[in-house]
Amino acid sequence: MTRARRIWSERWAYLFLLPTLLLFGAYTVWPIISSLYYSMLDWNGLGSERPFIGLANYREAFGDPLFWKSLGITLTVIAVTVPLRVGLSLLVALILNNPRLPLAKLFRTALFVPVVTTTAIIGVVMGFIFDPAGGPVNQFLLDLGIVDQPIDFLGDPGTSLWTVMGVHMWKWFGITLVYWLAALQTIPVTVYEAAKTDGAGVWASLRHVTLPLLKPFLIIIALLTAIETMQIFDLVLTMTNGGPFFSTLATEVYIYQQAFANSTPRLGYGAALGVLFGLLTLAFAAIQAVGIRYANRVRSSS
Repeated sequence: MTRARRIWSERWAYLFLLPTLLLFGAYTVWPIISSLYYSMLDWNGLGSERPFIGLANYREAFGDPLFWKSLGITLTVIAVTVPLRVGLSLLVALILNNPRLPLAKLFRTALFVPVVTTTAIIGVVMGFIFDPAGGPVNQFLLDLGIVDQPIDFLGDPGTSLWTVMGVHMWKWFGITLVYWLAALQTIPVTVYEAAKTDGAGVWASLRHVTLPLLKPFLIIIALLTAIETMQIFDLVLTMTNGGPFFSTLATEVYIYQQAFANSTPRLGYGAALGVLFGLLTLAFAAIQAVGIRYANRVRSSS
């Protein structure tokens, strides 16, 4: 059968795929193409004049200290929160995966609720919670005598980024927990029964059965969490807006400020920054693809 006849015989499948392809083209492919085009313009996003300047925006980006600072902050957030999220969620998943644990489903739901809560709302609420003037966190610390005076968690450059990272971890902890719970469900019960027959206790089963079988998932979950952590825009914007003194200026926030929020918007320069940040995200995605291939090879060989 020729290719044309095969396509015609499967025409209904292509017809049903058409809406998805149109939406994908309109909301994914076209924005990427337009961003590449805008990144080569000296344009504020409003005027009709759009001088073509080639790679000038990219050259400026490579020499922009604030861009590199924002990139460093984003990578710092990844380096700190990803290992903590992955490790702590694994520990909690091992506890909640016990079928004899009472109210396990309730605890799972409670930990997952922040994931489905709007991030912007969480950012605004956390601004009140960590408020040095009467916020419940400071009030609690003062009542216990841990501190003598309120701490400006979001207004002090020394604590602002750590506070944002803590809220970010709490917000997305549930999704990493779900990853681990799903991974634990892939381990057959017969493996634990065989280990128990051989005299293995709880700790021996954890060390010699559970953890080795979870190793392939560790790579995938860590990389998924790292890619998710790069998308911290809405939380930072609502909690600190990148301040104080650029201490929480994540890359996405800096791109937004350059493209839209400055007194003189620079959409072309913001688009160039977005393209560079997109390339970094693609690099993580490529690492993830390699990691998935490695994990599948490990699982098939074990």
